[in-house]
Amino acid sequence: MSGDDDVGVASDGGVTAGESAASPGLLDRLLPTGFRTLFHREVLRFVRRPRNTFLPPAITNVLYFSVFGVILGGRIDSFVLDGREIEYIAFILPGLIVLGAISNAFENSSFSIFHGRWNEYIHEVLTSPLPYTSMVLAYILSSALRGLVVGIIIGLIGLLFTSVPVARPLYLVAFMLVICLLFASFGVVGGLWARDFDYLTVLNQFILRPLVFFGGVFYSLDALEGIAYTVSLFNPMVYMVNGVRYGFFGAAELPPNESLAVLSVLTLAVVALDVELFRRGYGLVD
Repeated sequence: MSGDDDVGVASDGGVTAGESAASPGLLDRLLPTGFRTLFHREVLRFVRRPRNTFLPPAITNVLYFSVFGVILGGRIDSFVLDGREIEYIAFILPGLIVLGAISNAFENSSFSIFHGRWNEYIHEVLTSPLPYTSMVLAYILSSALRGLVVGIIIGLIGLLFTSVPVARPLYLVAFMLVICLLFASFGVVGGLWARDFDYLTVLNQFILRPLVFFGGVFYSLDALEGIAYTVSLFNPMVYMVNGVRYGFFGAAELPPNESLAVLSVLTLAVVALDVELFRRGYGLVD
């Protein structure tokens, strides 16, 4: 039949055009179709419901800037970082960006994993030919994207209240990427560990947010003395907030390179943990 000639082997032993077209392209080799499909589905989960994903943090941060920045900020002295005087409302902006970004990155991956387990549609992902690494990265990258989008929204809201420079844009981008990836990875662990929806509430409201509020969002580390200062250095949020603050102002209270290196290594470790948990079926199979 003539149709067989289009997909068969040529008489001289060469490969026909039909077979060449069937070979995977560069995009398919770098980002397999299964990974792109899962990533696309996870992105659509929050993009299709902006009133639930983007509007709440926007309203919350308008209140933060209004109360802490405008009302209280006028009564609080400005802070000095490396000889630069920074007004209070500008000082808290990086911390609020971190708070919104990591909360949303963590919430997205933890809820997606848990909801898939609860309704048992995650089994479709597990029975697919996707490698575990691709599965995990699809959940992490989509959740990190949500965190970045929320962080940008908060930054734009902050510009309505004050003007903030971006002195070190590469550092700002690097820190935002790392912290969003880190907490999206933590969210995968939380989603696998949770036994009901109350577990997710406990993780977000009673562990994550307190760490952020005690991470130097609303105050300078110079305000702490003795053991309080020492204990604060064990809080990873301190390094994240200072890193993002360095990206904006070019000044911080802790070395940015060391903070970025530690956070990057921690991110890789948590991603590896996520892949291993998926491989073992932790929380995924009874």
